Amino acid sequence: MQLIEVNTAGTANDFIKINVLLNRNNPNYIRPLDNEVSDVFDSSKNRSFKYGEAKRWILKNGNKLIGRIAAFTNKKYINKGTEFATGGIGFFDCINDGNAAKILLDAAKEWLQNKGMEAMDGPINFGDRDKWWGLMTEGFDRPPIYGMSYNPPYYEELFENYGFKNYYNQYYYAMSVKDKLPDRFPERYAKFKNKPGYAARHISIKNLEKHAHEFATVYNAAWAQHGEAKEIAAKDVMKLFNKMKAVMDERLIWFAYYKDEPIAMWINIPDLNEYFKHFNGKLGLIEKLRLLWMKRNNKCRIFTGVAFGIVPKFQALGIDSFMIYEASLLIQPNDWYDRYEMGWAGDWNPKMINIYKSLGAVQSRRMVTYRYIFDENKHPFERHPVMEYKS
Repeated sequence: MQLIEVNTAGTANDFIKINVLLNRNNPNYIRPLDNEVSDVFDSSKNRSFKYGEAKRWILKNGNKLIGRIAAFTNKKYINKGTEFATGGIGFFDCINDGNAAKILLDAAKEWLQNKGMEAMDGPINFGDRDKWWGLMTEGFDRPPIYGMSYNPPYYEELFENYGFKNYYNQYYYAMSVKDKLPDRFPERYAKFKNKPGYAARHISIKNLEKHAHEFATVYNAAWAQHGEAKEIAAKDVMKLFNKMKAVMDERLIWFAYYKDEPIAMWINIPDLNEYFKHFNGKLGLIEKLRLLWMKRNNKCRIFTGVAFGIVPKFQALGIDSFMIYEASLLIQPNDWYDRYEMGWAGDWNPKMINIYKSLGAVQSRRMVTYRYIFDENKHPFERHPVMEYKS
């Protein structure tokens, strides 16, 4: 077997191709967009290069492509409770062969050690946690939603046999759009609807800059307590909104307000994989025109959760029920979508999991973020600490 560093256009193409080859017999596999994978490793397009480095390898057996892996450092990658430098590995694909997996994982480990890392987490992304984060261990019976990692089931054994340990579980929940919400939702809705100053509204495409500021306000307040350098600037939210604009459905993006100040948000988008599954990894002019046609003709029947947050002083009051029920009064009577797939919540975030359960949603998938500590005598393994909430 031959380990080859990705440093040419040809090896970069092979890096993309391996994922397709190893999943080609799985009817639920949806090929990620080639350019989105490539952009992760483009320093002009991925801001994470301001804070770290990335390296890629492919593995061949003769002329046959049999594996790939990426490793990265990122000083912005911080987990509460971790006091030592931790790198990441991701974009792992491998045939069902422990020796092949060891070659790939050893390469990543050695490179990270040379960069001063003392552990590696994976599979994760060289960037934000909303995409390609975790190893799928449950939920192979349906296609992945956009940005979700998807892998053969035997990868779990490859990781654990190498010595990775379960750092935290990532739970996805889903429900039918027509499912009746529990009784407490209309009850809490009525309570806030009758209180002066409270309101819940979906966004307007015409006012994206205003909504970008609202997003940043709620996000920074809701996540600052987690202590993982989560703050985001309104200008960065605006960049994200502009990227999403072509596929954005304003009826799925909601904010709650008190005296016109944003206090909660529920951000959803159509599941882009409902479109991308037809494109075989490409998104050129023809695919973009086809996407617009599908959007106009209501060909996407799934929407997915992107972000949810409540300003701390308004938490535990029922604002989430008020906002979601207001949205349900618009969404449920119409035949726009059939299924709602929620973004992942770590097992360290029980409040978010309880919100999902409170909707009547059912766990649909489980991903795992693994950790491998290079010297457990120096740093004993501990699972991700449970999130603490300010009262």
